[in-house]
Amino acid sequence: MHKIRSTFTVSDFIIDELNSLSKELNEKKSHIVEKALNMYFDSVDEKLADKRLKDLELGKEKLIPAEEVFKELGI
Repeated sequence: MHKIRSTFTVSDFIIDELNSLSKELNEKKSHIVEKALNMYFDSVDEKLADKRLKDLELGKEKLIPAEEVFKELGI
């Protein structure tokens, strides 16, 4: 996986926590942030799936049969 450098701003409390964890765990801060973001994205994926299921149940969304999708894609 290719690594990309990025810059963002967070509160001093977060930086203090990150520095403390990095030192105690002897891990790079970037590694801790990457793992934390992956865990957050997993959580968000679950919330989105729940929302989409609820939208289906409420009739706000509709399912498209696989056959229609395949036909449109020429598969």
